[in-house]
Amino acid sequence: MEEIGSRAQVLPAPPRVVWRSLAVPDEPGTRPWLAPGLREDEVVPQVLEADEPHRVVWSTLWPHRPDDRIELAVEASGAYDTRLRFTHLTPGPLPPPATVGHLRRRVNHLLFADLRFSYGQ
Repeated sequence: MEEIGSRAQVLPAPPRVVWRSLAVPDEPGTRPWLAPGLREDEVVPQVLEADEPHRVVWSTLWPHRPDDRIELAVEASGAYDTRLRFTHLTPGPLPPPATVGHLRRRVNHLLFADLRFSYGQ
């Protein structure tokens, strides 16, 4: 697998909450964060693997890239925060640099803006 991108940031919620947000995005009773932020060419990913509370693997967000995967690693960072790392992988050759940049930005925005803001910060 080739790495399209990877980034980590700290989110203002405990690991069990972040893990649940990733494993069951837009769960009833929570603030929706994933589906409302998707663009026309994006879809809600399927959860392919889930190891509570440490790891979630999503299918692609882009139907035109059906074999891509997004690995999400969750770990405690302080008493109430979580360090979340995404790693976007593809089994094929890397796309052109402009596409790589776009894919990285979108995953980054969904996780570190939309998800973060769903926690109120």
